[in-house]
Amino acid sequence: MKSVHLFILGVAALTGILAGCQEDTTDSAATQGFAGLGDDASAYAQASAETPLTFPADHGPHPDYRIEWWYLTANLENDQGEPLGLQWTLFRQALMPPDERPAPSEWAADQVWMAHMGISREATHMAAERFARSHSTHDDGQAGVIAAPFQAWLDDWTFQSPPQANFQHFQLNAYSGEGEERSGYDLTLTAQGPLVLHGQNGFNAKTVEGQGTHYYSQPFLQITGEVTLNGDTQQVSGQGWLDREWGSQLLSADQSGWDWFSLHLDDGRKLMAYRLRAGGKDGGDYYFAHLIGADGRTLQKGPDTVTLTPLEEQPVAGRSVPTRWALRLPEGDLQLEVKARHPNRWMDTSVPYWEGEVVVRDASSQAAMGVGYLEMTGY
Repeated sequence: MKSVHLFILGVAALTGILAGCQEDTTDSAATQGFAGLGDDASAYAQASAETPLTFPADHGPHPDYRIEWWYLTANLENDQGEPLGLQWTLFRQALMPPDERPAPSEWAADQVWMAHMGISREATHMAAERFARSHSTHDDGQAGVIAAPFQAWLDDWTFQSPPQANFQHFQLNAYSGEGEERSGYDLTLTAQGPLVLHGQNGFNAKTVEGQGTHYYSQPFLQITGEVTLNGDTQQVSGQGWLDREWGSQLLSADQSGWDWFSLHLDDGRKLMAYRLRAGGKDGGDYYFAHLIGADGRTLQKGPDTVTLTPLEEQPVAGRSVPTRWALRLPEGDLQLEVKARHPNRWMDTSVPYWEGEVVVRDASSQAAMGVGYLEMTGY
């Protein structure tokens, strides 16, 4: 579900300052579901299967919804075949409902933005973040997104398509630090398959009650370029997965977090699967999976089609985090073991979470079957 990582809590203090009304939201958020995403959001636009996705407009921002993100993960290798992983994410959160927005001005702001960068290689992992604000009617501020030609930025961190690229070719450029601490990437991304809509007409329910988000992905990205980690620059190539998601009432009040998988299988298939802790039938967890063919066709999709079972936990950043999983998709004839390359993938950002590369094997034979990314929140 590649999404918020406690985004609302992470920007709570910043939101209060920007809105001119600093207040402590931690206690109320803790009683309103994970990251406050169970809070009432009836004053915002609501995601629905009755609202069809329209491109290129939906590549751009949706300021009438409470929260939104543009989320890239990548499994890469250097010239020596050594694996690297990276993440780049731009989040947008509305500071207030549409009917409460201030009139546009140089000082007015009704949107807050947060960007995350992560790079991993062996036992080394770095993370960086930035914040900005804007007015929903401005497209030339410190941070923002333009649908066509596609541009997403926060300061000099940029993710964009050239004119006429039609969301098929991208350039990603983001760096943090200087000298021996400099880390970042300059990458070219090319789509080798179609966009994929998750759920019903691109509406992806997150609970049995039906609240959810608009959600689509570009899981067929091929990537080349260079990655710098702690001053060491290497040429890389590999696969990427871009998620787009927006909504207002995302979760129920009792959902404590999620475990989300995006997998590139060696036979060309792609698999998105997640477990939301709580929100399912009879008080259980809520599961969803989408198995995608090498040509972009849906092979299997829906809730309760997958089981995700932790097999091993490891100590990470002072807590116990599952780093090896059993993934079962019976109708897709998949019995997988998914394991983190290294437990040190903790994103030590304003509100921390775990995000990192995984390797995929056949559960019985242990034959290699692919690579991917895993995100875990609420631990």
